[in-house]
Amino acid sequence: MMAGAIGSLAHTTLMLAKSKLGLMPTFQPYLDMQTYLTGLIGSDVPVIVPWALSFINGSVVLGFLFSIMYKLLPGRHGYSKGFAFGIMGWVMMGLFFFPMMGYGIFASGTSMNLMPALFSLLMILTYSITLGLAYSLLTPRLHNFY
Repeated sequence: MMAGAIGSLAHTTLMLAKSKLGLMPTFQPYLDMQTYLTGLIGSDVPVIVPWALSFINGSVVLGFLFSIMYKLLPGRHGYSKGFAFGIMGWVMMGLFFFPMMGYGIFASGTSMNLMPALFSLLMILTYSITLGLAYSLLTPRLHNFY
């Protein structure tokens, strides 16, 4: 869970930088998730909810899943295993999450061409490579770092 939380912090930092720099201002996945959740439950969802769900998912669910899959992932080191885990997550996001949010497959339904798909790849790899490095550092007797 700690490695997942560290990966989630890296992801959150990237998303805050995106916002502060004004990158792709029309691509707002957390705002769109808030709108989706509001429609799903039938009442307003606070802004913090999508952020909290993302952090909990990255810290607990994906952190746990990564620890289970670690030995099965390709690569010899934490960062390479994190990279492989991230690519799998990016494919899942592009095929399921983006269409659920109304973006289309790999955000092909947006007016921004490939930018949301490429940014989501950067976003997920930031999380997953950091997760892999943190996991290998936190469990040095079990896994190789270098």
